[in-house]
Amino acid sequence: MDIIESIVNIPVQNPSEEEFSSADLNWTKFGSAERHDDVALIPYARVDAFIIGECSKIECPTRFHIERGRKRSKGSLKEYKNDEYLEYRLYWCSFGPENYGEGGGILPSRRYRLNTRNRAARPQSMRGCTCHFVVKRLYARPSLALLIYNDRRHVNKSGFVCHGPLDRDAIGPGAKKIPYICSEIQQQTMSMIYLGIPEENVLEKHIEGIQRYCGSNAKVNSLASQYVQKLGMIIKRSTHELDLDDQASIRMWVERNKKSIFFYQDTSETKPFILGIQTEWQLQQMIRFGHRSLIATDSTFGIKRLKYPLCTLLVFDSRQHALPVAWIITRSIAKPDVSNWMKALLGRVIAVDPGWKVNGFLVDDAAAEIDPIRETFSCPVLFSLWRVRRSWLRNIVKKCSNIEVQREIFKRLGEVVYSIWGGVNYVVALEELTQDFVDQTAFVQYFKATWVPKIEMWLTTMKTLPLASQEASGAIEAYHVKLKVKLYDDSHLGALQRVDWLVHKLTTELHSSYWLDRYADESDSFQNVKDEYIASTSWHRALHIPDTAVTLDGKDHLFARVVSQNDCNQIHLVWNPGSEFAHCDCEWSMQGNLCKHIIKVNMICEKLQAYEPSLSFRSFREILMTMWKKLRDDSVSLDLSMAWTHQMLDQIQKLVELNSSNNVGSIVNNMPLKWVAKKSRTSVGKPQCHLALPSCSNGNTKNAAARKKNRKRKRLSRLR
Repeated sequence: MDIIESIVNIPVQNPSEEEFSSADLNWTKFGSAERHDDVALIPYARVDAFIIGECSKIECPTRFHIERGRKRSKGSLKEYKNDEYLEYRLYWCSFGPENYGEGGGILPSRRYRLNTRNRAARPQSMRGCTCHFVVKRLYARPSLALLIYNDRRHVNKSGFVCHGPLDRDAIGPGAKKIPYICSEIQQQTMSMIYLGIPEENVLEKHIEGIQRYCGSNAKVNSLASQYVQKLGMIIKRSTHELDLDDQASIRMWVERNKKSIFFYQDTSETKPFILGIQTEWQLQQMIRFGHRSLIATDSTFGIKRLKYPLCTLLVFDSRQHALPVAWIITRSIAKPDVSNWMKALLGRVIAVDPGWKVNGFLVDDAAAEIDPIRETFSCPVLFSLWRVRRSWLRNIVKKCSNIEVQREIFKRLGEVVYSIWGGVNYVVALEELTQDFVDQTAFVQYFKATWVPKIEMWLTTMKTLPLASQEASGAIEAYHVKLKVKLYDDSHLGALQRVDWLVHKLTTELHSSYWLDRYADESDSFQNVKDEYIASTSWHRALHIPDTAVTLDGKDHLFARVVSQNDCNQIHLVWNPGSEFAHCDCEWSMQGNLCKHIIKVNMICEKLQAYEPSLSFRSFREILMTMWKKLRDDSVSLDLSMAWTHQMLDQIQKLVELNSSNNVGSIVNNMPLKWVAKKSRTSVGKPQCHLALPSCSNGNTKNAAARKKNRKRKRLSRLR
């Protein structure tokens, strides 16, 4: 198309339709070769008809508001060009220019929301649409208007359709008519749809939520029904494949969901792929439950089946269940890479709560880098046995058919772990184990190939780091099992090698599941969901087993019997009671999991002196004894060791008292009174007279007046 340099050569168009749009006009390129725009010339009286036609497009119904405007009075210019304006108005689609959607933000140059009559109904409806045009009423010919269309497409800065029927994530353009829906109600509705709850139940809960704000009437119910139906359709037709190429698809997802990403590093020749995901809700839970508490990891999930392994950071909520607060998708475990995403995650938390601090970090892999954790979080590192225990038990059950052989092998492996504090040579113990069970060829070959080369590293880690409790291990394992059920569904096996599918599953189904669990527990709603959530860990299920249902072998302490709570005629046999490596014949334990029967038996054995203490307690005792141990020279180091030991014992005593008490108020009243010094005091309480030497200098008087004036300016600037 040729570029026209003079506005006189542009023809005037006046479509016959009552309302017309940009599609009904012939656009001309006006300007110079370096800079030109698409323009059209119409009668000024038809401008409203053009705007109405633009708003009524089927593919993108919208409204346009005046983003900027200027006027000149007739005769104000002595000299002017043919394209000078008498009136200038910039019209912008009301779904922009701000983006209040996922990954968006207010324009940096705008400190306030424009209060014009044609703005979008609510700020929540703005999605960063870039569609806008200019209407210039010509100074030389006031009866004509020059239309300058800067961007005709209703897309955001990333090029994605951001509203209307073509937008897969849109709920509809009628935002003004839809009743108020806060983020909590919307998340509740989305979670129920993702979890497959029937639409009738979703609609019932949705209406209950919005009636708290809008009241009860037929119109609200009708609009709520439409909202739920449209949201359900959007979720059903949503797909993880934004592009056929997985890498390009992830880039597009990252561009759309910047608020849910704390670290992203694309693959290159020198850098590995790293994607750190944390939603705003997960950030809130990390700040709430991670402060002065523990963070745990479920590392290297899917290392054999997924394209990139998944590492999950977990916190323990009010019921000590493991709650995912961040997902890291990467194959790299190098110290610099781990340090980079950990610092980015901590920086995000500190930006919200500068006083946030974690008391301990649980790892489950002996090959994990410990230094980045200590350098970033400045906290002790603990080790959880759940992964090694689960791996050993699953392979024993899989490769050994005789249940008595299973019990004995698992017990002997537990003795190898227990021997790390007894001075027993583990190499000799493992050789005896392989010789005694030489007939179990499948398991012996597996153990020699997989574990013997790295068993020293694992045992050294167990001896060096404090060991986590069975409750913490059971909570991490419960999350791992739930994650496995969600991801390894048979219908998705073909997508396991796509990262966008993994991200989609994590941020939709899994995230919604945990959000609804927490919401049901805290709001005391969705009773079925709440009950399943409470009973999701073996530790909580073990609390419902009465002590009378457990019978111990009083002679040799070889086994214990537990009566089933579902069928009183069924009895489960727990072999090697009191040990983390106990073996139960129930179905859940035979899958490699830590079952409720073993936990219940170990709870009872802890109170009896005839049984060995748990590994976590023995590890803790060894640490205390090392700190308390008298040094060769009776030096200050002994005093420091004693001080640390007594301080730790005092904190543990208070923590045990708090957990075992039913009345927190009585504990608070018994605490000693502490006086806290204020960082900054006001003039209240200060003496009225000030002892100071009188000044005879006029310069001092002028400086005091200047300081007073500066203080006044600072106060005024704060008010503005």
